[in-house]
Amino acid sequence: MKLVLKKTASLIITLFIVSLLAFLAFQIIPGDPTTKILGTHASAEKAARLREQLGLDRPVLVRYWEWLVSFLRGDFGTSYNYLRPVGSLLADKLPVTVLLTVFSFALTAAVSIPLGIASGSTRSRLLDHLAVILDQIVMAVPPLFFGIIACYVFGIVLRWFMPGNYISISESVTGCMAYLFLPALSLALPRIAMTVRMLRGSIREELTKNYVLTAQSRGLSRGKILLRHVFRNAMIPVVTFLAVSAAEIMTGTIIIEQVFTIPGIGRLLVSSIGNRDFPVVQAIVVLLAAWIMIVNFAADMLNHWMDPRLRDEV
Repeated sequence: MKLVLKKTASLIITLFIVSLLAFLAFQIIPGDPTTKILGTHASAEKAARLREQLGLDRPVLVRYWEWLVSFLRGDFGTSYNYLRPVGSLLADKLPVTVLLTVFSFALTAAVSIPLGIASGSTRSRLLDHLAVILDQIVMAVPPLFFGIIACYVFGIVLRWFMPGNYISISESVTGCMAYLFLPALSLALPRIAMTVRMLRGSIREELTKNYVLTAQSRGLSRGKILLRHVFRNAMIPVVTFLAVSAAEIMTGTIIIEQVFTIPGIGRLLVSSIGNRDFPVVQAIVVLLAAWIMIVNFAADMLNHWMDPRLRDEV
């Protein structure tokens, strides 16, 4: 219980610091939102009136406190560029990013766990070496590069889909999932490789432990030992890693959405940075940071729950 309280307190303090840094960062970078809204030829009087309307003429810490209180109430402010509540913008874009994240995570788990088990439990040196080589190659390919190649090969050369012609799930579920397959795979591939490598090493380590020798001396077959003991123990660090991957995948969508022209929060974030639309950028940065920290918190708790050696600490 003490560990849970300690982790929760640390989570809250970290979120507060991240929100403060995110707010302050956009106050010191070059560029004035009023110039973006009114244009470079606007008079000083108009710019001053707009700054007053937006509250930009008040002290920074006062504005931060007002923004933080509103944020905690669910009011993320109003977009300078779209002149809409930031919450409504996120409500439009967030489901797309969440769907892409879930799809990529599902691919990661569905592919990496069977491959990792097969790689870790095989006795064939040839298959083992091939698995290691493929693993290293895939880990070396960044999601951005794979996304660009996939977009060119399957979109432009083979014309299996039209890059930029995103199909929403409300129009067609199958069409949407088909369009998101390559972006999801681009995000999943490096994590598949890392998960396979981790699970393979974890299984190999478990196979050298004393309880395996004891089970063998009792006459249990290799298959029963693997299923009843080795796989369960080997999955403990892998499950935690997969949970953390969920946070990393969502942050990775920021880049992949640019490549495949997917209308999620990643594209909204990049365009809002260019437009100096600070309320939108601040909200997305803080929400992404909150997502990462909450997932890591959940993964830490899951690890303590699954591992009997750590369970007493919770």
